[in-house]
Amino acid sequence: MSFSDFNLDARLMRAIAEAGYTTPTPIQAAAIPVALSGKDIVGTAQTGTGKTAAFVLPILQRLLQAHANAPHHARFHRALIITPTRELAEQIHEAIKALARHTRIRSAAIYGGVSASPQEKALREGVEILVATPGRLLDHIDAGLAKLDRIAVLVLDEADRMFDMGFLPQVRRVLSHVPRQRQTMLFSATFPREVEELANRSLREPQRIAIGVSAPAVTVTHALYPVPHHLKLDLLVALLRKADAFSMLVFTRTKHRAEKVSRALARQGFAATRLHGDRSQNQRQRALQGFKDGKYQVMVATDIAARGLDIESVSHVINFDIPDTVDAYIHRIGRTGRAERAGDAFTLVTPEDNGMVRDIERALQQPIERRRLEGFDYGSAAAPEQPQGQAKSQPADKRLPRTRPSNGRLNDRRSGSAHRPDDTPRRRSVR
Repeated sequence: MSFSDFNLDARLMRAIAEAGYTTPTPIQAAAIPVALSGKDIVGTAQTGTGKTAAFVLPILQRLLQAHANAPHHARFHRALIITPTRELAEQIHEAIKALARHTRIRSAAIYGGVSASPQEKALREGVEILVATPGRLLDHIDAGLAKLDRIAVLVLDEADRMFDMGFLPQVRRVLSHVPRQRQTMLFSATFPREVEELANRSLREPQRIAIGVSAPAVTVTHALYPVPHHLKLDLLVALLRKADAFSMLVFTRTKHRAEKVSRALARQGFAATRLHGDRSQNQRQRALQGFKDGKYQVMVATDIAARGLDIESVSHVINFDIPDTVDAYIHRIGRTGRAERAGDAFTLVTPEDNGMVRDIERALQQPIERRRLEGFDYGSAAAPEQPQGQAKSQPADKRLPRTRPSNGRLNDRRSGSAHRPDDTPRRRSVR
């Protein structure tokens, strides 16, 4: 199959060729014809499978056809894509700009953590596609700037992530502003009960499309590195040196840990940056772009980066902290082994992690290789003494202090993807 089989507008085909796309991915081959027919879709696919183009191309095709029949439609919001994070909103926005480059279709990314003024300007001037996080979108709706009464296509991307971050009530509020007669596409890696209920209420006789459900890419090699907790940072440094780090994504469980590990790697001479929810939007964009451009060898991230980030060149994913769930593991390692490239997923494990290791191995349907790094001194330092009365088997995260960010709220120290203030609606309307 080729993209020409979809009978897309010539302007889209030109942009597809310029973007270097040749053959549709499985999710694109399955979803694009259904989306072009106007049917609702419930889609499940691994990250890195081309899901964004699977819904962006049908949206663009529909809008171009609407232009031919009624040019005045270009003045109204006609498509809405709701995402859980700012990074994903920006990436989808960039994909739209690339694929619509030979058309007059305009899109705007709407999210918190940045000045609302450019977004207000774009909304007043008129854009056909809105890519938005729920909180900031509701601000603009309340201010009368975002008018959703002419939305013809709605996309709910990473729906389970929105549930994890507590955004489903806001999503339901947004849906109350969208016409009932519309096409809806919902994409989710997993389907907890709340997401299933959302799908049942929001979609009409959807066609279900599942590609690579709950399984990591076959191009990823997995390995466990057992290590005492107090030697994890030393082992990470040794692994990075041995692997000749050039594009490594290191995951930690908490923002505090991401800061600590990133700074320690920088002291060891690595070009390292970090990505987590306490960094400003400009800082996060600079970190992500620098990592993509090769300015940074290593990016240390919390699970906020585990979904949606489009970084094709990641050679290794290293779990400094094992994730809390199997799904989180699969999404983390989905950042490597993309587009049929080979990738490696290393996980540093302590005895406290054995239960989660068993769960991951069951999901992979095979044991994961245990490795010892040759030349690393596993007895190089004694374990730090435990305070009196503290159980020796207690995970280190239990001992980490809670941190208070500048907004004065206590963050959950075990979640790097905490419900972030900038993605929640402000109490006052945008002016």
